[in-house]
Order: sequence, then C-alpha cells, then structure tokens
Amino acid sequence: MTGSTPPDRPRSICALQWIGRKRPILTTHRTKPRQVLPALVIVSVVITGCATRVENVLQPHQVAANDTSRVSMLVATTRRPSDDPGRLYSGERGTAISLNNLTVSIPPDRNRKIGEVQWPSRVPPNPEKEFAVLEVGKVATEGQALAWFRKNRNAKRQVLIFVHGFNNTYADAVFRFAQIVHDSGTDAAPILFAWPSRARVFDYLYDKESANYSRRALEDLILQATRSPDVDEVTILAHSMGTWLAAEALRGVAMREKSIPAKIKNVILASPDIDIDVFRRQFIEMGPKRPHFAILTSTRDKALEVSGFLSGGVDRVGGSDLRPYAAALEELGVSVIDTSAITSNDPLGHNAFADSPEIVRLLGRRLAGQSISGGEETFADRVGVAAANFAGSAARVAVAAPVSVISGDAREVLKRELSPSSGQIVDGRIAY
Repeated sequence: MTGSTPPDRPRSICALQWIGRKRPILTTHRTKPRQVLPALVIVSVVITGCATRVENVLQPHQVAANDTSRVSMLVATTRRPSDDPGRLYSGERGTAISLNNLTVSIPPDRNRKIGEVQWPSRVPPNPEKEFAVLEVGKVATEGQALAWFRKNRNAKRQVLIFVHGFNNTYADAVFRFAQIVHDSGTDAAPILFAWPSRARVFDYLYDKESANYSRRALEDLILQATRSPDVDEVTILAHSMGTWLAAEALRGVAMREKSIPAKIKNVILASPDIDIDVFRRQFIEMGPKRPHFAILTSTRDKALEVSGFLSGGVDRVGGSDLRPYAAALEELGVSVIDTSAITSNDPLGHNAFADSPEIVRLLGRRLAGQSISGGEETFADRVGVAAANFAGSAARVAVAAPVSVISGDAREVLKRELSPSSGQIVDGRIAY
C-alpha cells in the first residue's frame, strides 16, 4: 500500500507483518479512507472509459490475415454458459467445469506494441489491427483434451496455467492470456482457468466469493495436469484476485496429496490481492516442498489500495514493499519483483505484469526456464528488481536492499514462522 508510515517506524518494517512477526513489534498497516479517495476517482474514470466497448467478440469469423500470429489455448471455466455465441460464458456461476479450445489471431507486430490488447472496435474485427477469434471448439472428452495438448506441447512438455483476476469477462481473460503468451514468446501449452467474474467494479465481493466457489475446480485442473504422463513441468501464473484462488488451490492440492507435486516448478503471483496474514497461512499450509514463488509487487497499485480498504484496511501482498526482505525470502523460495518504477498503460497501475514490455519479456525468459545470472545490464538492474531466479538469460539482478538489513535472528524468525507449527503449548499459546 502507499499509505504513510510514522517517522519512527520505517515503512519497510510494516511489510514483515505478512510473514509472521510478533504483533507487539509490528502492526498491520491500515489504509485510511482519505488515502483511498484518489484511487476511487481513478477507478470511476476507468469504468466510464470502458463502458462502450464491444463485448460480443468471441464468435469465430473467417478474418485471418496471412501475417497475423495465432495462439491456441485450452480454457477450463466454472462460468455459466451464455446464450450469446459472441460471449460464450457469462459472469454467473455454472454447475460444471466446461472445456473449450480457442484460437486467437493477433495483429502483426508492426501494427501493435508489446503489452497491448487491441480490442475489436466492431464485429467482425479487422485482424490487421485487432485481436480476433478464429476458432472455438468444445472439448468433450479427455481424449480430445490430450489430443490438443499433444498438438500444442513443446519439447519440454511444459504447461502454463493462467488464472485471471477481478473484474474480467471471459473475453477479457482470453485476449489477455493470448497477449501474454504471444508477447512473452513462451511455447508452453497455454491453459486458461476462467472463474466467474461479473466484470463490474462494484461486484468485488461477488467476485471474491466466486473465486472461493472455484477452488476445487482449479485444484482438479492442476492435479490432472501433473498426473498426465505427457506433462513434465507446470508453471502457474495468476493475477490480482486470481492469486488468492491459485494459492488456495495449491494449499488444497498439498492437503489432498500430502505435498505439492514436483512437476509444479514455478508459481508467479502478479499484483496479488491477498491479505498478508492470509498468505502467510496459505504458504505454511502448502507444506515444506513448495515450488519457487515469484511475487510482483507495486506500492503504486491503486486497485490494491481500494481492495485493502474494502477488506478492512489490511495490506495486500501485492501492494507491500517487500524488497528489503528479498534476500531472506529467497532462502524460503520466494522471489520479489518490485514494479513500482514501471510505467504502465493501466491508470490503476495494476496490470504492469502484462502490459509492460520489460516485464513481459522477463516473464518469457522465466517460462523458458532461464535464471538471472551473468553480466549484461537489463531493465531489472535499472529498477532494482530483487529477484534471484525470476527471469533472464545473460542478465543479472541487483538486490534492492543490503543483506545486512536482515539480521541472523530475523532470518531465523522468517524460517520458523513459515514452517508448520509443532502444536506444542508454550506459555499458554500454540504457534499459528
């Protein structure tokens, strides 16, 4: 969050609350209403700007140009089917998990910038300048799902599962994921998990309950991917409210399987809209064998300011400054990427993970299994990204704060607090 901190308590100290420091030392930062007013104004402007957008854009049209790119994805959704073929699914909750495969056409690079989704201005769209859906198919059997994967898998048999965020239509999620896949350059098989969002800013609580409603379905999708002999590696990318859903699903998988499957190598949480105390519990309950986590944060994220206000004033993980603790967190398998200095096309500062060319390229390198090492100066160096092993071939990352910020005692506290409790009673208390 971007709220002020008393001068006698460094702002960075507040960030440790999410990883379990004692309450007498640290208190959860509370966002004051006056700090949220500017963000609410920006949200209102964004709502007005999107009001006239064409929405029935998913009905396939024979509009592909020869020099466009194509992204084929598998989509699993808990949304209710729509009677409108241009929408496919509504924002209401369905009673089953529906599977489709969609092919999206993306304009030639000369007509667009990395990070942009060129939304159709009319139907049918102009493929030279706008995103267009070329094919929509129903995946009716497991055999058809397997056939899709075998057609779209890469040599490493990698799967990328994307969980969209709050305030997204089905089409929003499809086009955004197509843009991420294309711009990052990944060749992992793309699978979108679309949960029921009404795509209205003032339906925040409905969306939150819909994410809750969809936990088991995402668990099942993750387990089906990891149990397949045709899949060797799974990366989970989640955004905004979808990060809470992804973390809950991983927690559920760990409880069902007694451990998170080894095939899940990386989890990337972009602008996580998760209560910092809740995330600490989720992280603990995933167990000791966790995948590597990368968290993209920004203290300039206006959407997370509003979310924190609506959620009782408790900081969100994605709005906290965790950089000073990057070294200690890295020992726990958590990398922190601060995006506060990035210029985003989103006035709320909430979508830098997808619309920033620099971050999208870093994402692509990470999805390719590359780590940060070497000597070439990159965007990561210029903004002081603190993330050892997030992305980059021939790249290096400067830790944003000296390691000495974290004392030996503090490091032990982090490790202890993020480990399962022994259940023993000490001085009338059981660690939680």
